[in-house]
Amino acid sequence: MKSNIEIEAKVLLTEEEYDTLVEYLHLERYKRIKQINHYIDTPDRKLKNNDFALRVRELDDFTLTLKTPLSEGLLEKNQSLTWREYDDLEDKNVFPNGDIKDFLENCGFKVSELKVLASLTTYRIEYEYKSSLLSLDENSYGEHNEIKDFELEVETTSMEKAMEITKQLLEEAGIKFTKFNSHSKQARAIAAISKKL
Repeated sequence: MKSNIEIEAKVLLTEEEYDTLVEYLHLERYKRIKQINHYIDTPDRKLKNNDFALRVRELDDFTLTLKTPLSEGLLEKNQSLTWREYDDLEDKNVFPNGDIKDFLENCGFKVSELKVLASLTTYRIEYEYKSSLLSLDENSYGEHNEIKDFELEVETTSMEKAMEITKQLLEEAGIKFTKFNSHSKQARAIAAISKKL
């Protein structure tokens, strides 16, 4: 299992603002990487209520990721899954063995209660910018992927620096900064289908 610390500032964008940033940064020819995130919790959101977030990211392979809060940023624990392990989790509620399962059980969670609650598809452009990693995301989610939003994420060594770079970039691109986004992709995707839970 791999662990890392994630410190990033996020801003939701309109489609026009997203297009403005793509043009301003000359990202038109950059590859948009498709990834699908499958968000996992109990139906009554026991993980969320304890500030944990759990997902499987489907890219070229499957990665199970647990995020837990730190004083600044999030601690990410990652574990590779096979297609069959993900399929068993989604279809049969069989949680994969490994360090993440052990960690959750040690924290008092019953992994048998965990289910895939929602999925979100992202087309991401990644770009190194002023000693940070900038991600421009086009997201689709909801019961039929009918909801679309756009997001800028700036990941770097401190939250203060990430926020400063984000504000400066938006100003330089002629986009008015309003506020940082505190609602994760997971929260938005699950909220979109919460009436069905």
